[in-house]
Amino acid sequence: MQEIRYTPIGTVRSPFLSPKNMPVQPLQGRGIKGKIEIYPEYRECLRDLDGFSHIIVLFHLHLSKGWKPVVRPHLEEMERGLFSTRSPHRPNPIGLSVVRLVSVEDWGMNIEDIDMVDGTPVLDIKPYSRELNGFEEEKNGWMKGRIGKLRDKKPY
Repeated sequence: MQEIRYTPIGTVRSPFLSPKNMPVQPLQGRGIKGKIEIYPEYRECLRDLDGFSHIIVLFHLHLSKGWKPVVRPHLEEMERGLFSTRSPHRPNPIGLSVVRLVSVEDWGMNIEDIDMVDGTPVLDIKPYSRELNGFEEEKNGWMKGRIGKLRDKKPY
């Protein structure tokens, strides 16, 4: 198979200097402020983004070390198949978060509801739209009834 390479378009600026005590999902990061600094050659791409309340951020999980096919998710006692979890330890360490877009500036963006470590390389940004992205959930797999447990647990 041919190798795939990506070039970061920017960097996350976050109050979290390491994964320790960091929110494990944007749900736990509600109200936590951060920034995405966009590299100069990509700043024109920010045009027209300021009309959206939320964005999808795709990023490289640069601190992730290795992966296993079966993992024990956060706050769980049972092991699960990796692809049924949101574990950062993946064959391709790509993260995805939906965050609140506070403002677009000439250097990048101010965001909230952050669950990313400072210095995280950003691969892409897409606008979030409830009409395009908000599916009505039919099944929530093994997570059914457990998401509230994550919501109620303080990350730090």
